[in-house]
Amino acid sequence: MKKAWQGSIVAIVTPFNIDGSIDYTAFDNLIDFHLNNETDGIVVCGTTGEAATLSKKEYAELIKHTVDKVNKRIPVIAGSGTNSTSEAIQNSCLAASLGVDALLVVSPYYNKPTRNGLKDYFSQISKAVTIPILLYNVPGRTAGNIPVDLVVELANEFENIVGIKEASGNLEQLACILRDKPVNFMVFSGDDALAFQAVCMGASGVISVIANLIPKEFHDLMNFAAKGDLVASKEIYFKYLRLIQLCFIESNPIPVKTGLAIMNKLDEKFRSPMSLMMDENRVLLVNEMKKLKLI
Repeated sequence: MKKAWQGSIVAIVTPFNIDGSIDYTAFDNLIDFHLNNETDGIVVCGTTGEAATLSKKEYAELIKHTVDKVNKRIPVIAGSGTNSTSEAIQNSCLAASLGVDALLVVSPYYNKPTRNGLKDYFSQISKAVTIPILLYNVPGRTAGNIPVDLVVELANEFENIVGIKEASGNLEQLACILRDKPVNFMVFSGDDALAFQAVCMGASGVISVIANLIPKEFHDLMNFAAKGDLVASKEIYFKYLRLIQLCFIESNPIPVKTGLAIMNKLDEKFRSPMSLMMDENRVLLVNEMKKLKLI
């Protein structure tokens, strides 16, 4: 990695056509939206991109399309973790061969491996590729937490494990990683509502859901917070905090994708088991977006 990454990295949604296929026209327009609004990086085929519902062919095509469209203007990071170590290695090698700048590797979900199992999983993936890897800790979806000491151990042992998306919702845990990590190891908040606080403590930035809706504003929030401008950063943070909360009122990416549909940036189409937003929650989201003049 030539230099440390920072700022607002969007976990981009995957637009679908009415027939369920990937809508590449809408996807290209979303990438342009981010490039024109100073988004600092893109995660493709992540949780927000409904990666669990993509076929292997779609997974490869979407990554290749993203790499070609972005054309090195900002980093492209591909989600490649699964609950099978061998499949995660296959995904990681494939994504690396398609030209991504880094991998985002979630800890195994459902299986609930022990610390030793987690160490083996990340170690095998690290040894299989040469490009940078960001660990992804999201206990709310995986039913397991990557311990701080294991994060630090992996960071010290493997040169290509260069950072973590920390989405435990636990600021104390994030603080401990920041305290104990190697100097150049990057820590990104995986929780939009805690990204401001995380950067104030020294985190590199955020891998964000809400940046799908407000890319420039979240870039600015991360930039001001990193510079220590608390007046400017707090103003942005509190202005959009309610919108952030509403984007997690139902399972991600239902609310944020609904918001993009309301902004006429894609069709309101999900892949099962994701479903349309409940009417009462949709009303709350629409009202907040109107208040913020996003629609």
